[in-house]
Amino acid sequence: MKNHLTAIICFLLLTACYKDKGNYDINMPPAPTVSGLDSVYSAVVGDSLIITPKVSIESNDSLVLEWRISAPEVKSGFLYYTGPSLRMLFSLQANLYTARLTVYNKKNGIRYFYPFEIQGMTDFTAGTTVLSIENGVTKLSFITPGGVLKPNIYETVNGHSLPPDPMNLFYMKDQLQGNMALGYWIICKNGGVRLNVSTLQDDPTYPNTLAANFFAPPDSIVVGSAQEGNRAFLTGVINDKFYAGYTLTWNQAAIYGMFGDYATGSYNLAPSFISSFINGQYSYIAFEKDKQQFVRISGTPYFYGTQYTTTSTTAFDPTNVGMSLIHMEQINSGDCFAYCKGSDGVVYELKFTVSFTTSPYTFTPVHKRAFIQQALINESTKWQAAINGVLYIASGEKVYRYNPLNQEVRALETTFGGNAVSMIKLSDNQDTLIAGAGNSLYYMDISTGKYGVLSKTITGIPGQPVDMAWRP
Repeated sequence: MKNHLTAIICFLLLTACYKDKGNYDINMPPAPTVSGLDSVYSAVVGDSLIITPKVSIESNDSLVLEWRISAPEVKSGFLYYTGPSLRMLFSLQANLYTARLTVYNKKNGIRYFYPFEIQGMTDFTAGTTVLSIENGVTKLSFITPGGVLKPNIYETVNGHSLPPDPMNLFYMKDQLQGNMALGYWIICKNGGVRLNVSTLQDDPTYPNTLAANFFAPPDSIVVGSAQEGNRAFLTGVINDKFYAGYTLTWNQAAIYGMFGDYATGSYNLAPSFISSFINGQYSYIAFEKDKQQFVRISGTPYFYGTQYTTTSTTAFDPTNVGMSLIHMEQINSGDCFAYCKGSDGVVYELKFTVSFTTSPYTFTPVHKRAFIQQALINESTKWQAAINGVLYIASGEKVYRYNPLNQEVRALETTFGGNAVSMIKLSDNQDTLIAGAGNSLYYMDISTGKYGVLSKTITGIPGQPVDMAWRP
């Protein structure tokens, strides 16, 4: 038995050592050669787009070209075409679209994929829009990237005037969808208009008036202030209540960004509020003007009032400020500054920090002090908070740089021909501060070591600039 077992083991070992003479060379079919396909194409809205690449493969002409364009605004989400060329009337928006060419080899069933992009273009694809007021009439103008001013563009395109009392101009882009452009909002004291991003016409898809942007519009509208959220929706104080646009749907849906009910509660808000986006959610700091207290609002929106913990009331009591609010600013989602007028007529600066996105929700007062230059602060003062910790303040015919750390107030170098400053706006990189005064825009260098050196002026704005937005 032992000898038989030994023989079997030897046989298995010899078999395992036998050289495998199988043919394992793999002959992959040749891939097609594609030339003449660019990475990005520019397509003029309303014009023909034709893309004709050269595609070939060795000893095989059984190729089919399939084209796909990702278009969120169409119901299926995609546009499909088949043929040796992509030929279409480009009727999409002035946005950037991802696309793909698929080369299908019918002989062996293999598909090869080649991505590219299509940038929709109109006369308004890139440039600056300016909101202004001329003799009580609201105006919208457009400045091309080359600096050519097209005044009164809204009336030219739409054939009628904008609502009176302009306040804000927002270029609405969904930052979580690759900065997809969704339009412009012009906000006025008692209404507003939404414009198509490609044509500057009253938007034919979304609600194109502020009243129509409510699921249940109020009898009247008085806008205190408005801000734009990062998903291309509006938030604001309207009729002393807090509203936030609805975003729990596709951003191409007609109801996207509409206002539902205001944040339910018994309160009346001052116009100014602060918004912070931290850990994927918004929180807001507002001011109840009757009770004169800081209140907390979530992004839902939900009114929490004074449901927060105050770390100390030595500097001031946020639940009982005892003053009326003029304005609030926040720097880098951190330090907050509120400017309030006391019963003594003095304007005070209140500094504080909040933590409303992590439990426990805390409010930390830091200081309360009389503002160092009282004459600069009133209801018409314009504000911009910079990421370097300074505040820019426009008051009267000057713009000032204010550093809260040492209370230094420094007038910028540019003068405005004796005209009152009607607007200030920081550029995206915050190296430039743009001021509107008279019929002009003044671009001032505020980069490191610079204090408002004039770098460019654009004249001919109809009326006094109120706000501006740009699309790079």
